Amino acid sequence: MAKNIQSLERAAAMLRLLAGGERRLGLSDISSSLGLAKGTAHGILRTLQHEGFVEQDTASGRYQLGAELLRLGNSYLDVHELRARALVWTDDLARSSGESVHLGVLHQHGVLIVHHVFRPDDSRQVLEVGAMQPLHSTALGKVLAAYDPVAHSEAAEMERRSFTPRTVTGEEEFESLLDLVRAQGWAADVEETWEGVAAVAAPVHDRRRMPVGAVAVTGAVERVCTGGELRPELVAAVRDCARAVSRDLGAGRF
Repeated sequence: MAKNIQSLERAAAMLRLLAGGERRLGLSDISSSLGLAKGTAHGILRTLQHEGFVEQDTASGRYQLGAELLRLGNSYLDVHELRARALVWTDDLARSSGESVHLGVLHQHGVLIVHHVFRPDDSRQVLEVGAMQPLHSTALGKVLAAYDPVAHSEAAEMERRSFTPRTVTGEEEFESLLDLVRAQGWAADVEETWEGVAAVAAPVHDRRRMPVGAVAVTGAVERVCTGGELRPELVAAVRDCARAVSRDLGAGRF
């Protein structure tokens, strides 16, 4: 059986201590409460402070939880709420379109799939929750890059790998593509990432009107497209789904 890492256990105990009781605690309070030597406690606090998980008040020298920990917590809550709000709407979209539906968020220079509704038929399918998709070539990624400044910077600075002959990799061409996405309100991926696969995606916004994710329908080109173009009714359905989730997140009407 694997042993727990003592330093991590102590850091976790320290964060829990700072999260409860008084707003700020001194080094002596922390070391005595956790039964640690002051030198040990100070070393852990210094590391947590360097990572932004703990902040020290310059006047009193006392410690409190840092902004980075709050950011991580909010990120978890945002994704959790996004998925919860999207469950019904994505189920409806999969049923009406007859195709797979994915919900994705920006994560580590790519798109993290946080929810996946299977295509409503009897075919064998693999759950893709937790999978990563490219930011520059997928419909989900292009939507995020078009609407989220952080995603845009990451997509612009990264090496845009060519997956198929249709993948857009040039800087000017890619920026023009994002301009088109913003103008029309949705993004397409017609065999740009996987041969024979097409997708359409639209952005999801929160109560602050900030992009927090994207929803997409994905399927075989022959079903999703007509005459080489995405089916208009499918584009409309994806946009309606994204708007519905956004409204449930408090974004109002777009």
